[in-house]
Formats: sequence, C-alpha cells, structure tokens
Amino acid sequence: MARQIALLTNPASGKGRARRTAAIALPRLHEAGFEVRQLEGRDADEAAELARGVVKDGLEALVVCGGDGLAHIAVQALAGSETALGVIPSGTGNDVARCLRVPRHDPQAAADVVVASRVREIDLARAGDTYFVTVLAAGFDSKVNERANAMVWPQGQMRYNLATLAELRVFEPLPYCLELDGSQRSVEAMLVAVGNGPSFGGGLRITEGAELDDGLLDVVVIHPMTKAKLVRVYPKLFRGTHVTLPEYEHHRVREVTVTAPGITAYADGERIGPLPLTVTAVPRALKVLVGP
Repeated sequence: MARQIALLTNPASGKGRARRTAAIALPRLHEAGFEVRQLEGRDADEAAELARGVVKDGLEALVVCGGDGLAHIAVQALAGSETALGVIPSGTGNDVARCLRVPRHDPQAAADVVVASRVREIDLARAGDTYFVTVLAAGFDSKVNERANAMVWPQGQMRYNLATLAELRVFEPLPYCLELDGSQRSVEAMLVAVGNGPSFGGGLRITEGAELDDGLLDVVVIHPMTKAKLVRVYPKLFRGTHVTLPEYEHHRVREVTVTAPGITAYADGERIGPLPLTVTAVPRALKVLVGP
C-alpha cells in the first residue's frame, strides 16, 4: 500500500514561485512511491483548514511548499499529532527549513529529505494559543519584521537588510519587564528575543545555541548600544558571534513573560500580537522530517 502524504502550496506565494517549486519536487515524491494529496490554500484560513483535514485523515506527513508563514500555519494543526511536518522551501526567510537542515535552494534536494523520512521530535514554543518553531521577536527586531512585511521590494534577505536600516533611524531603546521562570527583571534594551530555534529573519542567529529538543526557551536581551555600533555588529548576527558583546544577555527558561510598551511580537515571521505575552516551552510537540 502506498504511503500517503499531502503537499500543501499557496499558489499566490512569491508570484507563483511556490507552485513552480512544487512542480519540481512532486516527481521525486511520486518516483519514491508516495501517494501525494495535492492541496492549495489560497489564504491562511483555507490553508489552516486543509492542514487540519490532513491530520484528521491520519496522513503520514504534511509537506508545505512555501515559506515560514505556511509552515507556521501547518504547525498549528500538526502540534501534538502523529503527522509529521515536511518543508520544501520557497519563501523569503526560510528559517524553519534552516532549523530542519532542509536545502533551501534546491527543490529536488528538499524533496529527497521527504523521501528519506528521517523523523525527529522537536519542541515548540507557545505564545497564548499560538505555537511557533523559530524565534519570537519583541523589540527592534519585531519593528524590522513589521516594516519588511509591508515592503514589496526587494525579495529575499535584502528586504530585511533595508528594513533594518530604515528602522534604525527612528528606534530608541525600550523599557522591558521580564518574568523568567517566576523571577522578575526590569531592563532597558534594544530587543528581547525568545528562541525555540536559533534563527529568524533569513538566518539572523539571534538566539545562537538554541536547541530544538532541550525543553527550554532561549531568551536573549540586547542592551542599548549606539546606532553606529548596531550597524557594525549586525553582520555578527549571521554568524552567531554577537554572543561575545557586552550588551548581550542570555537566559534558558521554561517560561517567560515579556512586557514592553507599543511592541507587537512576531514569531516565524508572523504577527502574534501586542505585548505582554507569556511564552512557554512545549517539549516534543511536533514530528518533523529533517535533513542529514
């Protein structure tokens, strides 16, 4: 009996890029003997409904062909189920694919990860009723995310770079109240990031060292620095070497509440909601297909 999986695509994503990527990956899945249920979610609500249907029908995996946003939608349905998440990336940031060691620029190689079917159980983070895989941004980083999402040009990482420079001109440090596993702390900071995984924003390794299966959240605080210094250290975020900065502070906790005025939090690149938010680690909540 053929193994049954679903391939979920947003046909409008990237001006049709996701649909083209799916067309490249699909023959590999068929050649491997999978029975593939092809699904197209034209908006977030339809994609979420389709994902829930895949779980209800007990399919082996739901493979999303899109970016972090589509993966985020799928995770809400898959959390706690026996259906695994697979990713064939065709988005802007692709940090979920990065976390799962899935090739980001070769659809056939990404399909080979699905074919190999290496299943791993990973943690999720939960903010309110919403799960996320990567990082919750709550500060300068979320302001950048909000600005980048409003931009129509350019595509890819350059969009985040330009949004960072634009936001830098107007941003000032924020007063935060943090509750870290019940211990309260007040700080002034450029940002607070809560990581289940290590990166966001197309490979910015803000929560460097975060592990997907340690049952903990990595909370990073970046204390105030001059705007000139922030520009100089920005490249360090791609390498994770910002951890040596004196302005860097790091905590590992099971739960954190983050409060700051006027900030809307983002996670997996998606708008989560205004602060305050409580984020909780949910161990081994998601089955995923990972690369070697």
